[in-house]
Amino acid sequence: MTVSRRLFMAASVGTAVAASSASLAAAASRTPEAGRAVSAGPQPPYRIAISATDTPDEVVAKAARVRPTRRQVAWQRLERTAFLHFGVNTFTGLEWGTGDEDPDVFQPAGLDTDQWARALRDGGFELAILTVKHHDGFVLYPSRHTKHSVASSSWRGGKGDVLRDFTASLRKYGLKVGVYVSPADENQYLHGVYANGSARSPRTVPTPVPGDDRPAADTFTLDATDYGAYMLNQLHEVLTEYGPVDEVWFDGAQGRIPPEKVERYDWDSWYALIRALAPDAVIAVRGPDVRWVGNEGGLAREDEWSVVPVKDSGNGSVDYALPYDAPDQGSRAALAEARAVAQYVQWWPAECDVSIRPGWFFHEDERPKSVEQLTDIWFRSVGRNAVLLLNIPPDKRGLLPDADVARLREFRQRIDAELPADLAAAPGARVVRRGGVVTVDLGREREADRVRLAEDVPRAGQQIESFVVEARSGDGTWTKVAGAGTVGASRVLVLAAPVRARHWRVRVTGARGRVRFGEVGLYRSEAG
Repeated sequence: MTVSRRLFMAASVGTAVAASSASLAAAASRTPEAGRAVSAGPQPPYRIAISATDTPDEVVAKAARVRPTRRQVAWQRLERTAFLHFGVNTFTGLEWGTGDEDPDVFQPAGLDTDQWARALRDGGFELAILTVKHHDGFVLYPSRHTKHSVASSSWRGGKGDVLRDFTASLRKYGLKVGVYVSPADENQYLHGVYANGSARSPRTVPTPVPGDDRPAADTFTLDATDYGAYMLNQLHEVLTEYGPVDEVWFDGAQGRIPPEKVERYDWDSWYALIRALAPDAVIAVRGPDVRWVGNEGGLAREDEWSVVPVKDSGNGSVDYALPYDAPDQGSRAALAEARAVAQYVQWWPAECDVSIRPGWFFHEDERPKSVEQLTDIWFRSVGRNAVLLLNIPPDKRGLLPDADVARLREFRQRIDAELPADLAAAPGARVVRRGGVVTVDLGREREADRVRLAEDVPRAGQQIESFVVEARSGDGTWTKVAGAGTVGASRVLVLAAPVRARHWRVRVTGARGRVRFGEVGLYRSEAG
């Protein structure tokens, strides 16, 4: 069947649709918001419709009812994910390729994806995303639908497949697999496919090609342009031939082409195919599950909300209702401002992307960031209710540079030292939760200088708008030692100086709805 715009609105919140085969009927029976088997009771909504006629208080009340999907909860718990920018740009020295590169320039003679996986595991990462295709259009696996790929390089006699090595290595070392397939494609523009002005029409995916060696399989009929169909065929290859994929990453880049030659991306069909073939994968950051924080410095806002107002900007694209780089995306004031243009309030958590080096691809003259810089980024991303996406680019050998590998290990050691054993979980400690107040008795006076908090977002969503951390002195007086606005899935505060006390408490001073804490931790940093 053809996936219509109406059907996509279900697909964009998680329903797997768009198959013409009976085998995908089971996928379509999954709940829209979580991609899990239907339970006896109704599931909390992942997005709720709003309109300009809603009062500010009504919009806030709706935002308080929004809950994350299962896939979003799992993604937010990762905290740190890795990006690996690798391709022809690694060898040409460019950051954005031209699409007419000779594929033979790609010669990673020492490629060792096991080395990548070990370094990432030892650096504390659980998921890594590979640039399967960047804006230049060069593909890191032998696609049936383009010659601009590793198959046209003499590397490994034209039999190389970086994606296969990558997925095998990640699974070998216990990491989750992510893939980045750039919507922009300079090579396909040169071949008259990208931005050629073709109309959307029903396309069959996978599209058979001469000498196709695939067995008969389920097919999909999806609305797409010529280039949209090309992307669908590549997504089908990636999602059916390399094992389970846990994240599909898009950006919204357009080709560096004349302004009148714009390709309007078939987001609805792409999302629907992903939901059908990889129902547990998050779609980021131009997708319905995860949003871009708005900068490439790895920094979240001081108060980062996971529930934000969104709109559909065309072909089912989930988009910001407010400017992507607005200093406030989800407060009461932001929700009120967005009512005129937003269609929904939605659980759309932030991802903070940044490269360990100045560039996204490897350049000989660049060096990795210091441990101090990376630690500051961690506190201002993971510590502010976001997930850190750190890029570590492989070099021309096909290896992660020694300096970067060492820095990843040092970075993990530093974060472990910043937050060692949780004093609130030590023997003799006692934690009492009563609504918006959590008291901690450490059993004896202990010194702490880090506070880590989390709301129980799967059950209660994100509600806290402001809170204080207090310590009780010997005379029974409670004294404020820290405070902030939002909490969400992760909030880490650094106290101005270590505080010694037996009794501590976290007190919510502002909230949208009933607060439920998932974590309250106290730490004494061991970092030098």
